[in-house]
Amino acid sequence: MNQEKNTHFGYEAIPRNEKRKKVKAVFNSVATNYDLMNNLMSLGLHHVWKKILTETTILKSKSKILDIAAGTADITLEFLKKNKEFEIFHTDINLSMLKEGKRKLINQGRVVPAILCDAEALPFPNNYFDCVTIGFGLRNMTNKEQALKEIYRVLSPGGKIVILEFSKIWQPLRKIYDKFSFNIVPKLGKFFAKDEQSYKYLVESIRMHPDQNQLLELLKKQGFENTSFMNLSAGIVCIHKGYKF
Repeated sequence: MNQEKNTHFGYEAIPRNEKRKKVKAVFNSVATNYDLMNNLMSLGLHHVWKKILTETTILKSKSKILDIAAGTADITLEFLKKNKEFEIFHTDINLSMLKEGKRKLINQGRVVPAILCDAEALPFPNNYFDCVTIGFGLRNMTNKEQALKEIYRVLSPGGKIVILEFSKIWQPLRKIYDKFSFNIVPKLGKFFAKDEQSYKYLVESIRMHPDQNQLLELLKKQGFENTSFMNLSAGIVCIHKGYKF
């Protein structure tokens, strides 16, 4: 099989044109239990990570924010708590996840656009947003370079990209982290979400995602400047930032 036409789905090599369908099936399956499983898998730390993302992202009042792969809307809500004048778009490629996020937004009295869209072909004009965020979504995209290219296009000059994603943990902690990830997380998925295989994929997808420096290079390759990253929880997750000038 032609290597250029392949990609990975966890540790499995598959044709590129099949990944979107497989990822969609995963998130259709996990959507209703997504928040519960995030709390269990991260011991609640994902709330802290998302809070750090919003608190370290300095924006002017009334800034336009595009939240990509926004899912159950945690990051969208954190920005709205920070400044109710932000104009924020809650978007996801998966309808099941988008619905869960929309439900949460409405329950908290927040009314923002919720748009079903693909990060690799964004339905927005050039130079429109002051900030684009992606929380735990980039590693599931088939063509990360194309997604970053699209984000660069829709950012206004001076605008920033902010990525929160799993990354490579500090070496001394790797063995215990791997044991928890491969032995415990799929079992949690089986017990609480009735879906062991989806969480096996999610664990594997973390290992296949570019590490801190590799993702930094991907950002630079697409034209982002003043790029940086900040490890959280010993590198379990990482916040990457870059600017369009």
